[in-house]
Amino acid sequence: MAVVEWSPLVDISEDDQEYLIKAELPDVKKEDVKVTAQEGTLTIMGERKFEKEEKGRRYHRVERAYGTFGRSFSLPDDASPAKVSAEFKDGVLTVHLVKDKKAKPQQVEVKVS
Repeated sequence: MAVVEWSPLVDISEDDQEYLIKAELPDVKKEDVKVTAQEGTLTIMGERKFEKEEKGRRYHRVERAYGTFGRSFSLPDDASPAKVSAEFKDGVLTVHLVKDKKAKPQQVEVKVS
């Protein structure tokens, strides 16, 4: 059985308060997922482990990918890395990136003399 790297599928959305990243991680345990936010990058890493082969069980087809995975995303300028939270439920990892109003780019008019 070959172990290959794979990438979970994600949805990224936003509203006025936060950015939301939802990653599909079926058959992945919460303990096998790590989320970090540093140096302007949000990273989701982990591993989906292959089931132990049971005596007498023969596999006819294995199409799902197993092994380590990793996805990285650039943090938007108005996202606060200190206010990142995540929850894991029913095989979906949901990461909340709170928007920091202070960090929003502003347009300033400069008078040239």
